[in-house]
Amino acid sequence: MMDPTLLQGIGMTSQRARERLVARLQEAGIRDPRVLETLRRTPRHIFVDEALASRAYDDTALPIGYGQTISQPYIVARMTELLLEAGTPERVLEIGTGSGYQAAVLAQLVPTVYTIERIKGLLEAARQRFRLLKLYNVRTRYGDGTEGWVQHAPFGGIILTAAPEVIPQELLEQLAIGGRLVAPVGGRRQQLVLFERTPEGLSRRVLDEVSFVPMLGGTQ
Repeated sequence: MMDPTLLQGIGMTSQRARERLVARLQEAGIRDPRVLETLRRTPRHIFVDEALASRAYDDTALPIGYGQTISQPYIVARMTELLLEAGTPERVLEIGTGSGYQAAVLAQLVPTVYTIERIKGLLEAARQRFRLLKLYNVRTRYGDGTEGWVQHAPFGGIILTAAPEVIPQELLEQLAIGGRLVAPVGGRRQQLVLFERTPEGLSRRVLDEVSFVPMLGGTQ
């Protein structure tokens, strides 16, 4: 069980460190005040190993074990901003819970987040963090994210935190009309891509070059 006193932070994990991070995100082009405020109040240091806590508010990805990483804050902010740009979706599906940080940010901005993780150890730790933060609108599932979560589809937003070579068709089919899917796509070279479903079909827009761990099927 996580210690609630960890939330406050001291020194390099203090509120002042979070303010500096938000200032850097603004300089990098993040504009949505809701997103900036959410990153300001979210204690990223509880989502990383204690040994890395002093680096939690650096704008960089950090290892979280099992060969996975917690995404760079700029990327979390950018992907969140893209999801919310056309309005606030009722339900967001996240593929790849990881540390839980992206889901925790989303849960403060949308009514319900559904998140799937294929690595049991990561999911169990993320669930503890959601409880500590009293984020009771996060629904978690241990399973293969490439299949999505059809029981709760369609989703107004879908976000992938690992990079497939090609977006699984099952995920595209679970995107609601008017919905957005944001994902890194590619192998060695990856691009951040925004898909939007309209009554006429699916549009695709390439945004930035990015670097994510590869998306894998199955569980472990």
